[in-house]
Amino acid sequence: MRFARNPNNRSGDYLEGMLSDYVGGKAKVKATKTGCTWLVTALTCLQLAFAVYATILLYYMSPPVELRTKPEFTWATRIARNMKQFIIPPHVHGRYQEAASLITAEIFSPITPSQVCEHERIDFVQKKSSDVQMIKLKRELYDEILDFQSKTIGTETLSELMAMKSQWDMRGPNRPKVTVLLNHFKRKTLCSQLDSLLQQSLPFHQVWVLSFGSPNEHSLKRIVESYNDSRISFISSSYDFKYYGRFQMALQTEADLVYIVDDDMIPGKKMLQILSHVAGTEKYKNSVLGSIGRILPFRQKDFTFPSYRKFRSKEAGLYLPDPAYDITVQKIVQVDFLSSSWFLSAELVKALFIETPSTFMTGEDLHLSYQLQKYRNAGSFVLPVDLTDKETWGDSEHRLAYVSETTVIFKDIVQVRDDQWWRALSTGYVTQWAAMYPQKIDALFYAHSVDEVKALAPLLEKFRSSVGKKAYIVVSGGNFCPCEDAAAALNWPKSACKERRFKIFDLQVGALSGASNSEVPVLQAVYSSLKGLIKIHNPSVIITVTDIDPNVKKALKMASETNVNGTALVLLPRSSVSKVLWMADLRSTALQNWNRMRISVNIITQSRAPSLTRLLKSLSDAYYTGDEIPVSFNMDSKVDEATIKLVDSFEWLHGPKTLRRRIIQGGLIRAVSESWYPTSDDDFGLLLEDDIEVSPYYYLWIKYALLAYHYDPQVSLPELSSISLYTPRLVEVVKERPRWNPTEFFNRIHPNTPYLHQLPCSWGAVFFPKHWREFYVYMNMRFTEDAKANPVQIPKSRTNGWQASWKKFLIDMMYLRGYVSLYPNFPNQASFSTNHMEPGAHISAKDNVVRHDKADFEVPLLMEDFRTLLPNGKLPPASKLPSLNLFNQPVSLKGLKAAGAKLGQDVLPCNNATEIVTVDHITGLPQQCSKFI
Repeated sequence: MRFARNPNNRSGDYLEGMLSDYVGGKAKVKATKTGCTWLVTALTCLQLAFAVYATILLYYMSPPVELRTKPEFTWATRIARNMKQFIIPPHVHGRYQEAASLITAEIFSPITPSQVCEHERIDFVQKKSSDVQMIKLKRELYDEILDFQSKTIGTETLSELMAMKSQWDMRGPNRPKVTVLLNHFKRKTLCSQLDSLLQQSLPFHQVWVLSFGSPNEHSLKRIVESYNDSRISFISSSYDFKYYGRFQMALQTEADLVYIVDDDMIPGKKMLQILSHVAGTEKYKNSVLGSIGRILPFRQKDFTFPSYRKFRSKEAGLYLPDPAYDITVQKIVQVDFLSSSWFLSAELVKALFIETPSTFMTGEDLHLSYQLQKYRNAGSFVLPVDLTDKETWGDSEHRLAYVSETTVIFKDIVQVRDDQWWRALSTGYVTQWAAMYPQKIDALFYAHSVDEVKALAPLLEKFRSSVGKKAYIVVSGGNFCPCEDAAAALNWPKSACKERRFKIFDLQVGALSGASNSEVPVLQAVYSSLKGLIKIHNPSVIITVTDIDPNVKKALKMASETNVNGTALVLLPRSSVSKVLWMADLRSTALQNWNRMRISVNIITQSRAPSLTRLLKSLSDAYYTGDEIPVSFNMDSKVDEATIKLVDSFEWLHGPKTLRRRIIQGGLIRAVSESWYPTSDDDFGLLLEDDIEVSPYYYLWIKYALLAYHYDPQVSLPELSSISLYTPRLVEVVKERPRWNPTEFFNRIHPNTPYLHQLPCSWGAVFFPKHWREFYVYMNMRFTEDAKANPVQIPKSRTNGWQASWKKFLIDMMYLRGYVSLYPNFPNQASFSTNHMEPGAHISAKDNVVRHDKADFEVPLLMEDFRTLLPNGKLPPASKLPSLNLFNQPVSLKGLKAAGAKLGQDVLPCNNATEIVTVDHITGLPQQCSKFI
């Protein structure tokens, strides 16, 4: 430190001036200044004495010189020789000369490594286990891992790796620049490391020796200086940056690759060449490579995960290589994280700092591999070695690890690291266990706030309480939704957040990314974590609420789309959550198809504005499942002004609204049949006339039935052509039209079982795309102005005389080909739709001789959750559904086809009673006669 001279201190200048005047003879001595003259004389003598003493002292502190060899001596030298014995005793004189010699040698003579290097003393043999059972468990697990990886990603020996094409030319101009970072604290291994690095077959670009808070900083610096190599730099700090400091330094390198090495690793002389070559291959360029790694714990039989340090446990994982159990790495192996050394591109180092670590005290090794996989899709690999060539080893003296105990063996650190790897696994880290044993669960719930947890709780509990079902919940954590608060909202103990058991996953969003006004950190954290969790658990559905944060919704959507096995994102309105508990009764394979179907509402209206108003209100008040539901209004040419204004002003919150109006009056047959045509095999049309009203549960019934009987791959019901909302009270096709009560009819089976009926419903039904195309072609081929000219005459059916009815043609087709419709069946014939029997094209028409009693057609709407009314609280298996023919008589599905084949009046003539017409389901055109089963 430099010190500046103080300008206010003038006493020295004053004294100097006095002496100058005196010596120069300028002083004028006056009688009155006798005291001053005496003072000047005394000071001058004292100054002379000090000069003589200093000359003698400097002479005897300097290296010895033979004074007799000089021809002349100064007066100071002669005095020094004569007064030698009196000023400095002989024993003191000797010590001064020795010290002065050492200081001079140190200043002017170069330091060599041999003078300053220290080495660890290793006077013991490598530890070996004698536990036969433990050796067997470790070896079995290692063999299982190698076998799995060889079948999935492929594993190579060292020679095979070196034979692979690499972007780096080790001897040409395209040689990689490698910066090596050596982090040192107390171990005495720096010289061994530097000696090895200086002899590498691939020269390094730079070596940075790091000393953070080390008590040996001075000696480490001297060692670096002793090598006198401009490529080797010493970087120190009195502050201990712990284990993350070296990675922070690595961000500053200009090299292509970085090699970060612990102080207990002495790499073989071929290590840089091997590492660089492998890092340049296409397969491993996006990877971190090392010589020591760990496989994290596997799940135990009780569905918990043990500590990674659990003794005598196969599930505790592996340390690779492990000389104690004679486990060597002779083929490259993917691990969950690397220890002691890391070789990677400088660009990949940045991933370590995307998320704030839970602690800076330990765990940088796991955090690096976790972040690299999560955000860069990069793996961690332990390189194989040539057992006969120690220069290929990254850890040529493994016993160094036992010289000084590391932090990972201490109990509190083990707990911290256990918490760390479990947190990683809980936030989407695909460990080797997860890769080897992919899970399959039914549902993964996501809540971004405690209120959302409460909203989803009933459905989550239903899933978890259903036999054979698996469902977990993911919470955002941090300040958004603390895990402990979420557990309390679910009436779970707070310890559920700490247990190493799959139940609740805390993403710690915000806690990891820090406070931010940007949506990017939240979107990134949710997406990257959910992507991993989906890969691990393969949920059929991710369930959340529709009003979740829009950015979180985007993240969930992107994450769900990453699953090649299919994961559907279910966005439920909060009011509907408790109404769709039947989701837990569906197979996982059916749930995956949650978003495949597209159900459109197609309304046929003319000039009944009050009726249409009632229908629209019932549609708006119904429960939905977050699907997009298009609505269309199909109006004939004579529609009145009130209806047009009503349709125009109607706001539909669940999808697009379409208006269609005919130029020429077409009548009901065209209005209905042309109101909808499917755009795909997943497009379903709900047809509603304006005098119909629907139950609040109508859409949930349709959705549930489609998933259970049409979208379940394990269910084969090709005869199902539509789903009715309405339960009829009459046998419609019999001349007498007798009353009929399905609850009483099916009482032996179950009074409320749904059933299959050959009669299509015109008072609220969803029609299937394939069968509707088929119906279009059939009606076109069979339509006649004269109903009696229709070649299809079903025995004893009053439909034979129906004129201008689209339903008559559909009945004919269903009878001839054995198709059925699914009908609900609840007490008092409560239904999901009702017909108010208001005057229109058929009801009360002048040419209609049939009189209609409103009590025979108007049924009560189902206003309560229908799930509890079903047999055993759920839809029965398709094989258990009873089936009825056109006349409400029990007939098997095969019997229905046989009746149609026997009639033999289809558009194609079939030769015998065992064949029916089959069609091209894309065009609806009849193709051939085929035998039915």
